[in-house]
Amino acid sequence: MKVIEDNRKFADAIDDLYLAERRRAIVELVQTQGRVAVTELSQRFGVSEVTIRADLQALAEQKLLMRTHGGAVKMDNDLGEMALTLRRQRQVKEKSRIGQAGAERIEDGDAVFLDSSSTSLAIAHHLKQRRYVTVVTNSLEVVRELFDAPGVDVVLVGGALQRETASFIGAHGLAEVAKFNLQKGFFGAHGIDLVAGLTDVSPDEAAVKRPIAAMCRQVIAVLDATKWGRVGVASFAGLDQVNAVITDAGAPGELVAALRTRGIEIIVV
Repeated sequence: MKVIEDNRKFADAIDDLYLAERRRAIVELVQTQGRVAVTELSQRFGVSEVTIRADLQALAEQKLLMRTHGGAVKMDNDLGEMALTLRRQRQVKEKSRIGQAGAERIEDGDAVFLDSSSTSLAIAHHLKQRRYVTVVTNSLEVVRELFDAPGVDVVLVGGALQRETASFIGAHGLAEVAKFNLQKGFFGAHGIDLVAGLTDVSPDEAAVKRPIAAMCRQVIAVLDATKWGRVGVASFAGLDQVNAVITDAGAPGELVAALRTRGIEIIVV
């Protein structure tokens, strides 16, 4: 019986992995082609049109694409997930509490990384009165937030400007980041998933976060409840890299328990 159960769990894990990979591939196709058809995707991936419609619906709910009759089209950036002004208006109270909890974990003398997420921006807001803290970031908004914080040294990671998120992307500044002993890295994400880990909707953003997460002694995810169970197009940290998750009370209990069984600290605010 145990062998059967183990085989079933393995098969379920493979199914979950394929589902995540297929949906990431669909988003990439939409981004490159501008539009996709259900019939085309069904043939390409060897699954039924019913399955593809479920994929498109899930991706549309995550605002990774826009559903149309018979397919989907690329999400307008002005309406998309990556628009900073929209992201800052979502889950405002929850993000503020998460930001405060994140700031409380930063000690005087720490060097920390804050990414370009709106939740990391909330952490920066609660750091203004701190002293002897170094913040490394690729976010112009975080720099602006800490401009009047004389006790916080700010280091901006260079690269190409991504205007939608007011952040710098690319590998240009990673060599400079490696010179710092980053005690903690705080990462927002489009989603957290048991198989895909922490994911982003932007492959370029994920390409920056991925090596920086590997440089941090502690990886701390800062996620409101809406991000649990979602999968973006690109993974940047596996769950085996994550030390803690700071979230709000709306986080799904089953997923929270699953992460705790993996030794990940969950802080609910």
